[in-house]
Amino acid sequence: MSNVKLAVIYYSSTGTNYKLAKWAEEGAKEAGAEVKVLKVEELAPETAIESNPAWKAHVEATKDVPTATLDDLEWADAIIFSVPTRFGNVPSQLKQFLDTTGGLWAQGKLTNKVVSAMSSAGNSHGGQEQTILSLYTTMMHWGAIIAAPGYTDQSAFVSGGNPYGTSVTVDQEGNMVEDVEEAVKHQAKRTVQVAEWVKKGME
Repeated sequence: MSNVKLAVIYYSSTGTNYKLAKWAEEGAKEAGAEVKVLKVEELAPETAIESNPAWKAHVEATKDVPTATLDDLEWADAIIFSVPTRFGNVPSQLKQFLDTTGGLWAQGKLTNKVVSAMSSAGNSHGGQEQTILSLYTTMMHWGAIIAAPGYTDQSAFVSGGNPYGTSVTVDQEGNMVEDVEEAVKHQAKRTVQVAEWVKKGME
């Protein structure tokens, strides 16, 4: 039984990354971790959300999901982020949250957190890899330990083969093109496993 505390922190406008986050939760719980699924605060204006029926429906469907706080980061041994790409970078909603972590960083409270990331985009070369790598740059500043999935499981080859973190293409109807569920669960289990090793090494 793992003693790892995992925060799965996501941003999702129409539901793809929420689904990835929930699969990560399943995989981590199978590995014995204590898991919190948390969204970052929505910053888009109400008019933008109202004009997109899928976005509006998702906001309503996930209104009871807790919003991530700095206390959640301090609590967690490991963190999995799941976000869509925005021009090859992380969404402003997540960036805003990360930009509030300076106090924890200055106190060394983000050092040795085990982190991993997932992403999505509207086409197969839409910036998924770059979004994950952009996020990992912040994690390096934290002094975090990146647990990338690499090719440590056959599921990587079914899901599109992104070694930095599971990523998925979403078609115009909002459907996932690649079969990524098992890759997400493997990535979560691997993140928990690495966090276990780190915790044991620090005891």
